[in-house]
Amino acid sequence: MANTSNSASADEPQKRGLFKRKPKPEKANKEPGRLKQIAQVFKMTRRHDPSVVWWMALVFLGVVAVGLVIGLLINNWVTLLLISIPIGLLLATIVLSRKAETAAFAQIEGRQGAAGAAMSTLKRGWNVKEEPVAVSPRTQDLVFMAIGKPGVVLVTEGPSGRVKPLVEGERRRMSRVLPNVPIHVINAGSADGQTKLGDVAKTMKKLPKKLDKAAVHQVDRRLSALGTGKLPVPKGIDPMRARPDRRSLRGR
Repeated sequence: MANTSNSASADEPQKRGLFKRKPKPEKANKEPGRLKQIAQVFKMTRRHDPSVVWWMALVFLGVVAVGLVIGLLINNWVTLLLISIPIGLLLATIVLSRKAETAAFAQIEGRQGAAGAAMSTLKRGWNVKEEPVAVSPRTQDLVFMAIGKPGVVLVTEGPSGRVKPLVEGERRRMSRVLPNVPIHVINAGSADGQTKLGDVAKTMKKLPKKLDKAAVHQVDRRLSALGTGKLPVPKGIDPMRARPDRRSLRGR
């Protein structure tokens, strides 16, 4: 009996070893929280435009002041103060979002793919092609495309006069398979007569609507079947990485 108990006690450490807890897997690198993202955007924006601090403070204090005045007039300033503070914070965040977008476009100004990055801020109702549909191998001028209810929009990147033959060639090629679809051309850039990067998306949204949702999908299929016929994209173009991150500012 003694031998049995000794052997059992000797086996206990081995048995315990079989039931050791597995080490917990290391936590994956989490994305920064919403507040941290806003702080990062604020720092980036302040480097480009230090006045953002004063604009945010002015908007916030202005909303709170108006709330207090109204609260004193109706003899309920506590309630109005509690309402005006979150509204002031919301409006200050919207100001930061606008300033951050301007700062982001200023950082990519003059870089290859900047026009595509400006188009990538478009959301619902638009099918924006990530890569250019036409590239000049000699000058590296680019033509980007988006399809929406206004029709087909071609956005050029490069001097207007130099890029004109490139975009007109692409326009004629598309017109053969889309004879009744409007094809618009926007020259993006900072030169006279060009549309600034920050105004590209706004300009596209203001174009007259000519197609419905079904027609947009049909146009997309026709152009996909046509093929772009584009040359390889020059190195360094990555429009999707250049667009401003506004999800944290919108609270999404």
